[in-house]
Amino acid sequence: MDDQRQLLRGLAWSIGLNTVIPVLLYQFSKTWISTSELTALLFATAFPVAESVVGLARERRVDPIAILVMLGIAVDAAAIGLGGSPQILLLRESLFTGAFGAACFMSLLMPRPLMFYFGRHFMSGGDEVKRARFDRSWGIPEVRRANRRVTAVWGIVFSGELGIRVGLIYSLSAAWVLVISPLVLGVLTVGTIVWSLAFSRRMRVRVLPQLLEQELAVPRSAH
Repeated sequence: MDDQRQLLRGLAWSIGLNTVIPVLLYQFSKTWISTSELTALLFATAFPVAESVVGLARERRVDPIAILVMLGIAVDAAAIGLGGSPQILLLRESLFTGAFGAACFMSLLMPRPLMFYFGRHFMSGGDEVKRARFDRSWGIPEVRRANRRVTAVWGIVFSGELGIRVGLIYSLSAAWVLVISPLVLGVLTVGTIVWSLAFSRRMRVRVLPQLLEQELAVPRSAH
């Protein structure tokens, strides 16, 4: 349970930093620099870009939430480039979720899937010992299958959210889309987080004996 609380605290802190600060930078740009939407979005990337550069320079790692924010802003900027039709404006938020879903699917072709890195980032909390322990857990086949399953589920959910949004846009009025879409996204996101945490707890119980064997096999100097 302590790991789960740490995960939620880390998630809340990272999301807070990488959403509130870019929004403030966006508003500052619109008010004091330029009324251009594209300029404001580019200015809003300053914090997540800076945080990623600092993370790479100091710890040789990147905050995955910062990457998500930059991905969202990049997709948003691309949507602006497509034009300002009502359909595109309504679709902009879901273009990001669709891009994230696609990224999840593509990462399944890589040595380690996307959600492995999210789990490691939040479960280790910057603790090198926990980070090394999380990395060692990849040697357990069941852990590898679980990470790929979680990644696939996130890919399905977020790609599906894009499909639902498209269906709403072309079947309902804009007013109804603005009301229903945030509810759909919120329910899907919270539901997937709850499922992921519950699945992770069950998985830890099943692989705990193997994790303990790994810990006993690691020399004390590695701790």
